[in-house]
Amino acid sequence: MRLFRIGLFTDVYFPSKNGVSTSVYLLWRELRKMGHEAWIIAPDWPDAEPEEGVVRVKSVPYPFFEDYRLGLPNARLLPTRFEVVHSHVPFTLGLWALSLAQKWRVPHVSTFHTHYEKYAHYVPGLAFLDRHTHIIPRLARAFYNRVELVITPTHPVKELVERYRIERPVRVIPTGIDTELLARAPVPEPSPWPKGRRRLLTVSRLGKEKSLDVALRAFAQIAKTFDAHWVLVGEGPEREHLENEANRLGVRERITFTGAVPYETIGGYYRAAELFLFASETETQGLVLWEAQAMGLPVVAVAAGGAVESVAPNQSGALVPPGDARALATAAAEILADPERHRRLSEGARRFAERRSAPWIAEEMVAAYEEAEAIFHSEPKKLLFSFPVLRREDERV
Repeated sequence: MRLFRIGLFTDVYFPSKNGVSTSVYLLWRELRKMGHEAWIIAPDWPDAEPEEGVVRVKSVPYPFFEDYRLGLPNARLLPTRFEVVHSHVPFTLGLWALSLAQKWRVPHVSTFHTHYEKYAHYVPGLAFLDRHTHIIPRLARAFYNRVELVITPTHPVKELVERYRIERPVRVIPTGIDTELLARAPVPEPSPWPKGRRRLLTVSRLGKEKSLDVALRAFAQIAKTFDAHWVLVGEGPEREHLENEANRLGVRERITFTGAVPYETIGGYYRAAELFLFASETETQGLVLWEAQAMGLPVVAVAAGGAVESVAPNQSGALVPPGDARALATAAAEILADPERHRRLSEGARRFAERRSAPWIAEEMVAAYEEAEAIFHSEPKKLLFSFPVLRREDERV
């Protein structure tokens, strides 16, 4: 196996807690274990601790998204000249990665982590602009058509990339999960679930795109039948709205909002819960769904996006129609009411999640780097695609 010098460029990284941060961290860690010289290039944060192998560039807050910062490229901070550039978000540091790959004449791999149209509401006016100009698919084409190889975490995301008319090769490689770290995490003490209650859990950023209002309405229905308590792990701009809605539905006292918790402790929450509730329609892979199942926690989620491939119905949990709070509540109630079915789903969830170990995924990614290198050397000239203009309002995605 050839060893590479790899630069992982990401505009999103710890202490920002989300699936992209986790994905980048686990890949970086496993690549280093394999002997590769892997570096993470990420924005600085006021409370970020120095970490070997992580280069922090100066950054500024993004005014419309509290958990996001814009990194400012600075070539003087780069530790080496990379043999493979791997970008994870097509924004400031992603564009820098694109520029460096072209300057150094090295292969560029990019992971398409996010369905960006679902996040357009974080940029004032962008959702309206996209409806009339399809600017988001156009910008995506302009970026990803300049790389050697596109990585998607699931087949639905691969289909999205194809609908965007991105013309580069696409490979499906999911994010790995750190089962050892999850299993080592202590069960939270004191427990956020009152003694004797049925223990429901959701781990999610509290953002509008996560459809937590649907999960909340489902829990309010569950609470009519079961003496249940819902723990919601995560932070975000929708917290106040969700607390107000919980008061309106009369279930505020049966919900614990923990805020963000350190990633190394999240496994204890999964292991202490009975059922994982998830209503998000925007997941590209549903990393928290895999983590929950790896800890033997059955999942009830909506059949949308990456969740379709992240839950095995009747084996590890249940999938219901998107936006249907009643169906979500019914599926959860059926599992809670049947101890034998819960036991079977718990065992099935562990088996189902075994295929997502971080070391196996890292090996798949190295094979992708080798493929990207072969593509780079086989093409006499890098294909260039012009950045979009906003004239043709009737153009289809």
